[in-house]
Amino acid sequence: MIKDKETYLDIIHNGNLVGVSPDQLLLHGPTKLLLDTFHWHSPKKGIVASYSPKERDVKDHFGIFRGVDQIEAFAQATIVSCATFLECRKLNCTPDELKDKFIPAFISVGNVSFHNYLEVGDTFISIGNITFYKWRQMVCDGRIYKVPKGLDLDEYFKDFTEERLLKYDISKDFVQVAQLTDITGRAILIELFKKTE
Repeated sequence: MIKDKETYLDIIHNGNLVGVSPDQLLLHGPTKLLLDTFHWHSPKKGIVASYSPKERDVKDHFGIFRGVDQIEAFAQATIVSCATFLECRKLNCTPDELKDKFIPAFISVGNVSFHNYLEVGDTFISIGNITFYKWRQMVCDGRIYKVPKGLDLDEYFKDFTEERLLKYDISKDFVQVAQLTDITGRAILIELFKKTE
């Protein structure tokens, strides 16, 4: 848990999201946060993050983590996390300060192909490759993979590289769940969300 602004700004300007708790980065409340851990992050290129669906995530849906929630989890792990980090770097502020100015919003979703499914008890990773970032807008392509049981993801991805990211160079023990392209989000000025009296 990061408790002081100086430490956070040092991470933002000189480090990456590995070791940062998602709930200290994202605006989403506890029932809408679909992200547990950042395992690898190259600020201008991409990210690998994981989530394990909870009982609340599959309620009333046959025990299956819905495809729409997979897209949301991917977006949180990629365009929201990576853009928040870069906007904080650009504005020299913390995520808490940034959330007083902007709210992340979907702009568009390109192609999404599902190859498998996820249940409670599974852990999956989102691997996101940043393809565009400008004017508070970010676009990512990527994949979702089911993680082999018992694998230490921090250890597995500690030596991951941008080259491996671009090739999705991971063990065949990971099961591809989804392929996503052109997942696009933008930080919208908070005033645009406020209703006029």
